[in-house]
This record gives sequence, C-alpha cells and structure tokens, in this order.
Amino acid sequence: MTDRAIPTAYFDRIDATRFRATSLVGGAWNIAEQHVAPPMGLLAHVIEQGHATRSPQPMQLTRLSIEILGTIPIDVVEVTTSVVRPGRSIELAEGTLSVAGRPALIARAWLQHTRDTSALVGSSLPAMPTLDDVERVNPSDQWPGAFIETVGEVRRRQEEPGRAWTWIRPDVPLLVGEPVSATARLVALVDIANGVTPRVDPRSVAFPNLDLTLHLLRPPVGEWIGFDTTVSFGATGLGLTSTVLHDLDGPIGTVAQTLTVRPHA
Repeated sequence: MTDRAIPTAYFDRIDATRFRATSLVGGAWNIAEQHVAPPMGLLAHVIEQGHATRSPQPMQLTRLSIEILGTIPIDVVEVTTSVVRPGRSIELAEGTLSVAGRPALIARAWLQHTRDTSALVGSSLPAMPTLDDVERVNPSDQWPGAFIETVGEVRRRQEEPGRAWTWIRPDVPLLVGEPVSATARLVALVDIANGVTPRVDPRSVAFPNLDLTLHLLRPPVGEWIGFDTTVSFGATGLGLTSTVLHDLDGPIGTVAQTLTVRPHA
C-alpha cells in the first residue's frame, strides 16, 4: 500500500466544469469546510477562460462581486458561467460555483477592453510600508485551517487590532497543471483580508464575511500582494473590512467585505 500523494494545488480539474477540492482548502472558521478564497479564485479563472473563448479582443477583469450563499464542503465543485451583457469593448459575465447542485458562490464580473493610458497613470492612495519595514508573522498563530498554513510568507505592521499593513507571498497554485492568470491568482488570496488584522480574538467573536467586492486598476505584477486593511464593527452586529491592494509597483485596487459580527455565547 502506498501513501496518498500530498496535494500540490487547491483544486484538481475533473472535466470542463467540475473540480475536486484538495485538503489544502481547509477553512479558518471550520477546518472541515473550504476557505472561500480558493473557490473565489476558481470562479475568476473559469470566468476569464469563458471570456477568452468568446472574444477575439482580450479584456481585463476590472470588478468582481461575489455573494457567499453558504458553506462549501471539501468536495467536488461545479462552476458554470454565462454572459449577462455581451459587448466588443465591455462585457458583464456571471459565474456560479455549486456543490451537489446547491449554489454556494455567485459572482458577477465586469471585463473591459484595454487601451494605452500610461501617460495618465496616477493615484493619491497611500503607499504601503516596504518589505524591509514589516515583520514576518505566522497567521496560523491566530487562525486554524490548512488554507492559512499554505498562504506562504506573511509580513505585517499592525498599528492596532483591526488596522494593519500586510504583505503576502502565496506559494500554492490554484490548479494542478493548468496556467492561471495573475488576476485569478490574486482573487484566490484576497478573501484573507478579513483575517490579516482581527479587531478581536476570533475564538471569542465570529465575523465571517457575506460577500466580497474587488475593483482592479490593473493585474498584479510579481509575487507579493500588499493589504492596507481596516476592520470596522458597528453596534448592531454589522461590520466592514476595507482594503487597498498593492503590489511592489503600487496600488492595484480595493476590496470590501460585509461582515456579520457574532459574539460567542
């Protein structure tokens, strides 16, 4: 008898629409369920693939909004896509990730035809601290789950709980033996924004997100992704995690996550 092979990616492709989750997707709120970051990345990947088969003119994903409809077991998932608004320069696509026929994630993505606006590049968003100005940390000290153990090198400067600058260099691919764009690779990581600087100990208060909305100026470049993150809790069980995303060249976009704040009894 031989030992089962150690997974090398978050998913294995079965066929055109089905993918088998590996043990590396284990979640932070429940280690027996999928962390939603990898399946979000899978949705983005399949949406981009679908667009590429339709359009002779490549477009860039500029906004991705994802609704989290429920928990996702570590099992086979199916991803289907459709076009909501076709166009030669702008397209709105939709994707659904399901488990055993039950939708778990629904995404809508705007894609745009690119053009040269390099002469207009500029932003007043604050810069991230450099890699040399942040300390290496182990996110598994605060969070359980296999996915958190796979996120690679993490460096953080925390101003206070709920406010921090974090650099992450992921090192596990989304799919076995299949090229994935820099954008889909980013999407497979960004949901971690809600956990990089908890306002409170997650063992005493749960604050899972109901959704994720990503806006992008451009695809990321290089290995490192920066998170300039602020977590806010309201007085009636609502919360918001707001993040400006960076790579080593500067800001690349923003992420917003709606939280449901649930103190443990």
